[in-house]
Amino acid sequence: MKAGILAGAFNPVTNAHVALADAARRAVDEVICVVPRRYPHKEFHGAAIEQRIEMLRQAGCGRVEVVQGGLFIEIARELKPRLSATEIYFVCGRDAAERILNWDYGEPGAIARVLDEFQLLVAARQGEIHPPPDHSHRVHALRIGENLDHVSSSEVRRRIASGEPWEHLVPRPIVDLVREIYSTPNLSCRE
Repeated sequence: MKAGILAGAFNPVTNAHVALADAARRAVDEVICVVPRRYPHKEFHGAAIEQRIEMLRQAGCGRVEVVQGGLFIEIARELKPRLSATEIYFVCGRDAAERILNWDYGEPGAIARVLDEFQLLVAARQGEIHPPPDHSHRVHALRIGENLDHVSSSEVRRRIASGEPWEHLVPRPIVDLVREIYSTPNLSCRE
């Protein structure tokens, strides 16, 4: 069994998140969307965890899990006992994959040990991934079929805050929920 883990802030869920989950379903047996309680590279702002879970469910993203840590290695270790899968694949865009591959784990060679615990399914996001040759067997391209470079949670929040059209950037089933959550002052433009 292969589990695809799509971890993110989902603040809010976008069409890019749904496209990543749909593409991953062609490569793995189950896709799990993971919402961390804390992130290694940003503050937790905006929608509450419960609201993020509800957006994921209404968008049809499948199984949702909440974890404590935000680093992929922390997520993999926390989820492993809950999974029936024998292989874990993190589903992400090129930008996130490069953060993982270049993160300072505090010791030389740590990324090789990290990639022993999971593999990466990477969609092009403002360019294709070009992993170092010694890690290329654990980093795989994921084709999503459309260019979603312009779609991001921060872009949705920016558009909501400035009164620009944003509805086309999120799944139709959650448009009203996103409007309700992010029309609240101070939620639309942070994070």
